[in-house]
Order: sequence, then structure tokens, then C-alpha cells
Amino acid sequence: MENSDDLVLLDSPGSPFGMRARLALAAKGLKFRTELEDLTQNKSSLLLEVNPVHKKIPVLIHNGKPICESLIIVEYIDEAWKDGCRPLLPSDPYQRANAKFWADFIDKKVSPASDKLWEIEGEQQAAKKEFIEGIKMLEGELKSKPYFGGESLSFLDIAFLPCYYWFYAFENFGKFSIEAECPKLAAWGKRCMEEEFVHTSLPHPHKIYELAVEYKNKMGI
Repeated sequence: MENSDDLVLLDSPGSPFGMRARLALAAKGLKFRTELEDLTQNKSSLLLEVNPVHKKIPVLIHNGKPICESLIIVEYIDEAWKDGCRPLLPSDPYQRANAKFWADFIDKKVSPASDKLWEIEGEQQAAKKEFIEGIKMLEGELKSKPYFGGESLSFLDIAFLPCYYWFYAFENFGKFSIEAECPKLAAWGKRCMEEEFVHTSLPHPHKIYELAVEYKNKMGI
């Protein structure tokens, strides 16, 4: 899709939250520029200017106006570019609410456990249990559908897909097999990776593992 809007994404290559914004922009076929932040260094003056509250990526700057927080960015993209684009959120109010509920569940339950899997030494066993419990609940929500939203990749898939791309890193740090625990979820992730806009927007899972190791070494964790 050709767009005359000026779109700039403040991002970092391995950030699962930045990946959400990248996926939403790519799903809509939107062209954008990327300003990369090095999360091991001081925050840039641009980031501090456009997100003075949380001082975190991602931030989408649309015609000079910043939008912060990954799920809010995805929803904003869906609302701002409707004509001729695939919808990301369901039109049905209940289905929309349900998708947002599970996206919130990912951020409040799954993501904190996944962070402990690779960032905090000595907490892997407890984090592994919590993480597996969380993704098994998501697998239950997936049921036998090809995607969380039904027949096409949509909002909740975009909310969780970056975590799937981190699975290889989690497995290496936590010494376990996610596919053995959640085979349907693993099959869902492989299906999503076949979408062109997905695999052209995100780094390979092995690259994400390399970025995670590099980050740990730089931060001394």
C-alpha cells in the first residue's frame, strides 16, 4: 500500500514489543523508517522527547505525533489504515474484547515469566513453570483454529508472535522443549512464519538468540 504519511518507528532489533509494531505496519503494507535504539546504552534524546513518561521503545511517530506502547500502536495502525487493508482487530465487539483480554494476559503473565527465563540467573526453574502454564492457556484459546482470530492472522497473533520468535532463545536458556509442551502452539508459529510479511519483518529466531547472548554479555547478566 502506498502511503504519503511520514512514519518513523523507534525500535530495537530483538525487542518483542518493537516486533509487534513492525508486524502491524507490514500487515498493512505501510512504508516506514526505523530509528534504532541501543538498549545497552543511554536512551537517545529523540526517545526521551517522544516518550518522556515511560522512556521505552517502541514509539511510532506518525506525521510528527508519537504513539507509545506496543499494543496501543498495533490498534492505532489498525484504526488509522482501514481502506484496502487487512483488518487486524475483529469487527465483533465481543471478539475484539476477547482478543484484547488475551493480549493483556500475554503482557502481564507470559512476558514477565519469559524475561526471567533468560535475564535472571537462578530463577529459570520457577520461570519455566510459570511460562509453560501461561502458553498452555494460550494454546487452549487457540483450540484447533489455524490462527487465534480464525482463518487469518490478526491482532492476537501479532501480539504473541514475537514471543514465538523468542522460543528458540528461551529453550536454550531454560533447557526445555516448547514444542514438546505445546505442539499446537508450535505448529501455529510455523504457520505464521510462512506469511511473507512475517518472515520479512522479523529476524530469524537464531539471530534473536545471538542478540540475547550479546545483550547479556554487555549487561553482565
